[in-house]
Amino acid sequence: MPPFLRALDLPPPFRLVVLREAGDAFAHASAHAAELGAGTLVIVGRFDLAEFAVVLEPEETLARACRSFYAGMTALADALAALAPPETPITIEWPDRLKIGRRLVGGGRLGWPQSADERERPDWLVFGAVIRLVSMRSEEGFGELAAERVVEGFARHLMVAIDCWQEGDFAAIAQGYLSRLRPERGVRRAIDASGDLRIERPGEPVACLDLRAALTEPLWLRPCCFHRS
Repeated sequence: MPPFLRALDLPPPFRLVVLREAGDAFAHASAHAAELGAGTLVIVGRFDLAEFAVVLEPEETLARACRSFYAGMTALADALAALAPPETPITIEWPDRLKIGRRLVGGGRLGWPQSADERERPDWLVFGAVIRLVSMRSEEGFGELAAERVVEGFARHLMVAIDCWQEGDFAAIAQGYLSRLRPERGVRRAIDASGDLRIERPGEPVACLDLRAALTEPLWLRPCCFHRS
């Protein structure tokens, strides 16, 4: 384990798996999710990126469990907000891009078994994220921002979100996510039971954006937007 990750402080029930610098946390967690089990947090040992993925074992059907993505994105944004200078604008561009000010710094993604039926409970889900640390340190005023601090904060905020959901309050998670979207005057947004985003604009039909379809190609991973290396 790289020295800078040895002091990583994760709340239970998280278990740590560390990959070498050239590893891919999301791919590894997805390929081995069944054997790794819920709570396994895979992290890549890099200084320039916070790259990690966590294995989840949902209790709902795939159609509803994909809402876990919102819990992950909110936990990620809240973790960065806790480390940011005061008044730093941290926003989400639906569904998966995370911005500080106008700068894209990374995002999240969600994976599930290819054979999963939307009407049945999937064996696992994997939420993965990559945050570019270098530009945040030098240009966004974060100072010596370390990957382990981002991961620790994410884990703590995710546990709070999961506990909230298990107590039947997904609405609080949805509101936390929606509050990170760029506001538009007169526009109302809501997340439905399948995780799709409903948008109401004055004088227009209600628009519905399909979450699972959007997650098949993470927008922030496009070459024109973001580079892992």
